[in-house]
Amino acid sequence: MTSLRRHHALALAFLAGSALAMAAGTGSAARGFASFFTRPATPAKAPDANGFLRRWLLLEPIVVRIRSNAELTDSFVQATIKKEYFPSQFSVVPRDGDKVNVGGTELTWHAVDAIDFNVNLYHFALGLGKPAFNAVYWAVTTVNCPREMPSVRLSVGSNSASIWWVNGKEVIGIYGDRHMIVDDGVSKRLTLNKGPNIVRCAVINSPGLSNMCARFLDANDEPLKGFTVSAGQAGK
Repeated sequence: MTSLRRHHALALAFLAGSALAMAAGTGSAARGFASFFTRPATPAKAPDANGFLRRWLLLEPIVVRIRSNAELTDSFVQATIKKEYFPSQFSVVPRDGDKVNVGGTELTWHAVDAIDFNVNLYHFALGLGKPAFNAVYWAVTTVNCPREMPSVRLSVGSNSASIWWVNGKEVIGIYGDRHMIVDDGVSKRLTLNKGPNIVRCAVINSPGLSNMCARFLDANDEPLKGFTVSAGQAGK
């Protein structure tokens, strides 16, 4: 598909740049966070020119035990991600600043706009002074459609493995120790409802960089447009 090939080179360029940034050291975590994220300034925003969803609610990482990348098998990822870490984790639509308790540790949801097409989970954790490795990252966003949008597909990439849900239904999982590649995994055809649609994912990462990207493709496998993305903000 033309749209898929077009962005493969973009993903490879991102990987090279990220590796150089990691090799250079962490530097100022706060400055690094600001290089990858801003705070949402409007109630909703459109996807970017290539259809990527840049606005998300991210939960501070949940620390898990991963002995090696070889553990990231389908069964390990399914069991680790689907373990109940906090109440209603598969249905909650959090607001910015909401908190959950995981094994005695309080974790906070943060509404963010990614500056680039990818959501850099490594720098999200690092910028908050949280452990970036051996972790599960939860992310939620709301896709607001002015009309029903049938025959679309969720198209994702992640480093490392991830599982994705749309409106409570698991639609795609990608497994193993992998780099983030645009359109690495694509769901079956689905319908986005008129009004809000909840997209949820969990990314599991062992030592190394961690990031994700997501967009919807239309019936012609071109980036879906004509909707907005929102994330809960405290008091709204």
